Amino acid sequence: MTPEALDDYLAYFEFPRRRDGMIHAMSGGLWLHRHVWKGTAMAHLVSTDRVRLLAYGDHVGLPESRLQYKPLKDPRSGSRREAWHWDLVGRFLPPRR
Repeated sequence: MTPEALDDYLAYFEFPRRRDGMIHAMSGGLWLHRHVWKGTAMAHLVSTDRVRLLAYGDHVGLPESRLQYKPLKDPRSGSRREAWHWDLVGRFLPPRR
């Protein structure tokens, strides 16, 4: 894979509306959802594409053991789908674009 293709494959997106982010993640894209936990800025990087999330983790140095499984409800159908996420905090939290 060329560096440009890898950048496209690992590109994450943020959405003003949570529903839009969920739909993107349910379609296999990488959705970055920022929030604050106990006063600490963090984000979840969410997708139904586990392989893509693992590739992202490998690229930034996250150990596979930190990938978390959590089925999520697809807002389009209401059905539960397999999904995974990374907790991104500290040096793993990307800056706002």
